[in-house]
Amino acid sequence: MNAPDEPVTRPASRRGLVRRMAASVIMSGLVFLLMSLAEFSVLTSLLVTSGFCVVVVTAGVLLDLVGMVLEAVAAAVLGVLVAVAAILGAIFSLFG
Repeated sequence: MNAPDEPVTRPASRRGLVRRMAASVIMSGLVFLLMSLAEFSVLTSLLVTSGFCVVVVTAGVLLDLVGMVLEAVAAAVLGVLVAVAAILGAIFSLFG
């Protein structure tokens, strides 16, 4: 078998966070525009859109954290399954 070309763990890039923040700022601007057109006050529109931006960025960061934890758990579970498969393969190879 050949070794994989890519390393198993990729370095965390800040581009994802910057993209997420830029997208949330753009979406917040659209929410602000829609709320202003719907005759909300400017202060109410600013408060809601800033909260929207914070929620989107925080949810994205937490989603990345949950993904990393799930990947670690999956690696541990698959490691145990590989060990069990190796043991069973060794046992069955004695009789084959």
